[in-house]
Amino acid sequence: MTTYERQQTILALLARAVSLKVTELASSLMVSEGTIRNDLNRLEHDGLLRRVRGGAILANKHNSQSQINHRASINAENKKKIAKRAAELVNDGDVILLDASTTVLYMTSFLQDRRDLTIVTNQLELAQIMARVPQNRVILLGGIVDSEGIKVNGTISQDILKDLHINTAFVSSVGFSFDSGLMEADIDEVEFKEQVIKSASKVVAVLDSSKFQKLALKPFARMEQISHIITDDAIDSKTVKRLREFKLSLTICGEHTIQSFSSSDKERVHYKIGFAGLSEQVPFAVEVRRGLEQAAKEYSSIDLVIADNDLSGDKAIQIAERFIEQKLDLVIEYQIDENVGNFLLNRFHQNNIPVIAVDIPIVGATYFGVDNYQAGLLAGKALADWILSYWYGKVDYVFVLEEKRAGPLPAARIQGQIHGLEQRLEILVDEQKVLLDSGNTTKRSFEQTLNALNQIESDAKIAVLCFNDDAALGALAAFKKLNREDRAAIVGQGADGLMRQKIKDQVPSIVGSTAFMPEQYGKGIIELALKIINQEAVPPAIYIQHRFIDKKSINDFVDVDLAI
Repeated sequence: MTTYERQQTILALLARAVSLKVTELASSLMVSEGTIRNDLNRLEHDGLLRRVRGGAILANKHNSQSQINHRASINAENKKKIAKRAAELVNDGDVILLDASTTVLYMTSFLQDRRDLTIVTNQLELAQIMARVPQNRVILLGGIVDSEGIKVNGTISQDILKDLHINTAFVSSVGFSFDSGLMEADIDEVEFKEQVIKSASKVVAVLDSSKFQKLALKPFARMEQISHIITDDAIDSKTVKRLREFKLSLTICGEHTIQSFSSSDKERVHYKIGFAGLSEQVPFAVEVRRGLEQAAKEYSSIDLVIADNDLSGDKAIQIAERFIEQKLDLVIEYQIDENVGNFLLNRFHQNNIPVIAVDIPIVGATYFGVDNYQAGLLAGKALADWILSYWYGKVDYVFVLEEKRAGPLPAARIQGQIHGLEQRLEILVDEQKVLLDSGNTTKRSFEQTLNALNQIESDAKIAVLCFNDDAALGALAAFKKLNREDRAAIVGQGADGLMRQKIKDQVPSIVGSTAFMPEQYGKGIIELALKIINQEAVPPAIYIQHRFIDKKSINDFVDVDLAI
């Protein structure tokens, strides 16, 4: 342990125990008392603690917010990455327990969009934050408030927990060892967390890499009681190798990639598959990634490496090089820039790595995703039927929110919409269309639509054709801003969660969207990937099924399976 690491550990231990003696620290950290005194003197000089006879206390021991802020600042970036990943494991309607650690506290930022959660916690600030989301229910455990005013512990909390069933408990710890498991420095904390482990169906340990192979006073969870460990990429390779010997999931969060290792099964060959996602800012792409992760978990033979192309061709190239360095068995590419596709495929083929292209075709890769023309045709016909019913077949303008970077095949979904509209209305769209660049984002689509609306008469009836749901929602926001929603008829592509909610809420401007079911991509992609890796014959393209979802059919859509 370096001097810096040792001093940070001292501060972390003080944050938990309030005060510690030199002898205790020397024994715990396995260094001399003289070394500890030097560390304490340095930390006191920096204003981080105060020396007292025989030991030290934190400089602001009576200020709980200061304590929290200081603890949270230790390895903050790694903790945030871990917390974001942990939050991905929480679904609407879950019953979860969040402990009083700073890593878990960071999770609150990434849980604000979840609904109908029941959150059990002993952390006072965390309870206040999560209670601000009215759709969630927060159970603050009773007990004795600690001297820092941060959390409650004691037999009251444990007694309440005995009668609760927790889906997933998210916990951290002061220390970890393979022999003892998760460890704490405070007896009350140990007893509380022991009951947490008993009450939870699954235990997710969120541990920054500094916690590994660090001993504390007493263990509270054995290795076999831990379902999943999430950590950062500063963890050493030997520790990773040892962790993979246990029957638990392991996620390692890096700056550019996230590695997900399935539970160890020594009798099966493990495959390492990379997924370069379109963008974490695009809801549809996020649902594809989550579905892929869920599908990979169901196979004990797949380790997934995840990265974000962030709608950038340059970034896609950088990620491809990192994937090649890791010697993956297969890569799943989901990226927007058609011109980059050929380069990526060439690099992967040079290194004998097969490729699956999701939704945006890459010549030479196996395609999985949308039958673009058919998906567009469904939306175009539905839009035309709506215009016939509500506008007597009359439309003044047709806004076309396209995405040229994606190339000719995804552009076919726009062409399908145009043909569907023309066939039913017997019009020529070219005479009325206004081409707009969606940028593949809601923000860009909003700006483009708003600018176009400001240049035409306010009473014009406008049909809106969209490359995807992000474009449709951006257009909707522009019409709403100008109070012209009654003059819009919008169709989307994808029917992701946000769009389905708009349809369910009966938003007047939204006619509907062609459903792609991104959450179901994962199963089909993983099955295809395994066939390719095992050199089985596969077709050059596999298309998902489509269905147009509107206000009449949305309630029947919940349980529909649009599998390939």
